[in-house]
Amino acid sequence: MNVSMRYAVDKKIIPVSPAEGVNLPKKVEKKPYHTRNIDTQKTLTMEQIQVLLDASKDTPIHMQVLFNVLMELRRREINGVKYSDVDYINRTLRVQRQLGTKLGTKKEDFPPEAYRKQEVRLKTPSSYRTLPIPDYVFEAILEQRKIYERNRSRRNSQFQDSDYICCSNYGKPRSKEFHWKYYKKLLAENGLPDIRWHDLRSTFCTLLLKNNFNPKAVSKLMGHAKELITMDVYGDNRGIIADCVDEIQPFINEVMPTQEVGEELRTENMDIVISADDFF
Repeated sequence: MNVSMRYAVDKKIIPVSPAEGVNLPKKVEKKPYHTRNIDTQKTLTMEQIQVLLDASKDTPIHMQVLFNVLMELRRREINGVKYSDVDYINRTLRVQRQLGTKLGTKKEDFPPEAYRKQEVRLKTPSSYRTLPIPDYVFEAILEQRKIYERNRSRRNSQFQDSDYICCSNYGKPRSKEFHWKYYKKLLAENGLPDIRWHDLRSTFCTLLLKNNFNPKAVSKLMGHAKELITMDVYGDNRGIIADCVDEIQPFINEVMPTQEVGEELRTENMDIVISADDFF
């Protein structure tokens, strides 16, 4: 470039060379290819996960913890999950909304505390996904539904029947900060590492990757637009997910504590088993 510019100046094509005094950029050291950087300081072990799940049962954020750790949902996605999103036959969950603030709206146009709890689109097109529900989470959803129905019958005139799974005793959706004080208290009282709420979502992902699960499948489960790790993985995404469902389920079963299922929870519909291969 310098030679060309000096030639142009010499031939009086340009008065001054714009490359004069400009040095070549320094070489940037290339990062290793196909490597995994897993920060275990920001995640929990399987034993710590069990402690957190057990301890959260007596708190208002138990369902939020389950959706975060065992299904990898984002905080605002968790608040936007409804009972109508659950396929009770196939035991799957459709993630199709989150709660937040719509662009172009004004706070004064909404009731108190409702401005930041509007139903908005998800983060990316890849965030719209259908996830298999682990048995432990499925039973917890059924129990939470019983509580929802009791509160609706008791507070008929005041109850806000919006169908949210994570809601107050009056049916109102949770704010994005609601979990904070309960979560921090759980960590402190049970001797768990003081990690962020978002790191719970990363915990499940990290443990799967450390156990050499398919990065493409983990990426799709988390709703990421791209693979979590740069890898040469090609092929149909639906097939990749289907191939990994049977591998991921034993891991989920190992993480979750054992729970006896009451006979009253068993119905004809719940006993129907549909093959993962047929579903995908």
